[in-house]
Amino acid sequence: MPGNTLRSPAVILITGIMAAGKSTVAEELARRLPRSVHLRGDVFRRMIVNGRAEMTPDTEAEAVHQLHLRYTLAANAADSYFDAGFTVVLQDVVLGPDLADMVDRIRSRPLLIVVLAPRPEVVAVREQARSKTGYGDWTPHQLDAGLRTETPRLGLWLDNSDQTPTETVDEILTRAWTEAVVG
Repeated sequence: MPGNTLRSPAVILITGIMAAGKSTVAEELARRLPRSVHLRGDVFRRMIVNGRAEMTPDTEAEAVHQLHLRYTLAANAADSYFDAGFTVVLQDVVLGPDLADMVDRIRSRPLLIVVLAPRPEVVAVREQARSKTGYGDWTPHQLDAGLRTETPRLGLWLDNSDQTPTETVDEILTRAWTEAVVG
């Protein structure tokens, strides 16, 4: 098992489409780092009790506004934990041009980005096995196409289709400091 090659503190953004393994990988990574936080960006979406606008293929302006609010809140929380001396593993779905914008939202450095990019057919199987469902009107193939064609190639991109979460975390710990640093 690789050692912890990440320097602390840092902010590590783990992104990818739904069912890519973000939650599991982020939690295991945070547990393996000293003085760390696992920050789930989606928690800020779920805090909206009334008036929440969900992202759909026919996205409305209010849904985009709430998504960007969620990203801003997550970035601010990550910065606050970082300022307190924690390594932050921030997990969220940040795709397309929003990924470059997120680099600007998070002011803490070093900032590392890890994009989990399993094959869409693997994601579809994972989605069927999950108790939570997140796709709604989206399909894994639609989101994967957006990930691969519209998302800037920032940080470390991993095809974790054939890896266990532990193997993915091992690879992150081995490669992230040299391949995932941005900004």
